[in-house]
Amino acid sequence: MTPPLTIRDLRTRAVRVPMRRPLGTSRGVVREAPLVLVDLDTDQGVTGHAYLWAYTDNGARALCILVAEVLSMVRGDQVAPAVLHRKVSARFTLIGREGLPQMALSALDVAAWDALARAAGLPLVRMLGGEVRPVPAYNSNGLGLVGPEAAAAEAQEIVGEGFRAIKLRLGYPTLAEDLAAVRAVMRAVPAGTRVLIDYNQALSVAEALHRGRALDGEGVAWIEEPVRHDDYLGCARVAREVATPIQIGENFIGTHQMAAAIEAEASDFVMPDLARIGGVTGWLRAAGLAEAAGLEMSSHLFPEVSAHLLAVTPTAHFLEYVDWAAPILKEPLRVEEGMAEIPDRPGTGIEWNEDAVRRYALE
Repeated sequence: MTPPLTIRDLRTRAVRVPMRRPLGTSRGVVREAPLVLVDLDTDQGVTGHAYLWAYTDNGARALCILVAEVLSMVRGDQVAPAVLHRKVSARFTLIGREGLPQMALSALDVAAWDALARAAGLPLVRMLGGEVRPVPAYNSNGLGLVGPEAAAAEAQEIVGEGFRAIKLRLGYPTLAEDLAAVRAVMRAVPAGTRVLIDYNQALSVAEALHRGRALDGEGVAWIEEPVRHDDYLGCARVAREVATPIQIGENFIGTHQMAAAIEAEASDFVMPDLARIGGVTGWLRAAGLAEAAGLEMSSHLFPEVSAHLLAVTPTAHFLEYVDWAAPILKEPLRVEEGMAEIPDRPGTGIEWNEDAVRRYALE
């Protein structure tokens, strides 16, 4: 039996990694990925790893401060994720668990699970009762609001890298421009390629109904976040009146919000974000909600960890693949013929490329 682990330290480093393909959405263009790397050191010499996508440089700095606050709550505690999750959640109650506090909690949780799996000598997926197996993935790099011709050319490059499903961002000033981008991409990719579209909350309910009905005949696989993420009643109306499946979930802060969205019938699919849903512990609870509701569940970002989790999710759908952390990893996640390959090594498989971490350090 593996002896218990106890927490000695929780270290953070912030980096700013250039994106291979800039991300252009209806909310702006992102060219660099601010990440916070988290290392959970134990008294037994085992270290668990996690990282957070911080959105901005100052977001990364704030997360480093919050993770240090989390350490003050758990130093010397046993690495028991459910217990730690409950303790830190309770301590954050008075200032609110939403936003950055939830992300700091999630980083602790992921690093704790990684440490436990490493100590047991098991990949995380096996630690959770699953098996190492390929997971269906779609490419979510690039394909922003760049115009039909540029989007079509980029789509061809992406499917040439081995993907059979891709995400296209929409939210141009007019429906005609949205349709032109979709049609150009559809013509450019091989038959059978699944094209998912994402509005990044750009539309009103009325406009989402207008554009969604027009897209119903275009063969897209889902319409993601057409309206404000917390407007569950509005999104439910879109889901009822638009034939194309509606996807939401990356902004669920914990499983209570996910349960409320499910009760409102706000979407046809769900896609929790590892850092917002509560790490591995939160994901497992979310997977239970999705199974009970009969909803297919995909991931949002963090593909290195999410691949393990989807492999034990009863209603698993798609892994969202982004390569933003790849430059600072020793062995980035591999995708072959549209399938993400879970590494058969202890923990999540995350190991830092220290030279790259120093090169991209955020001052």
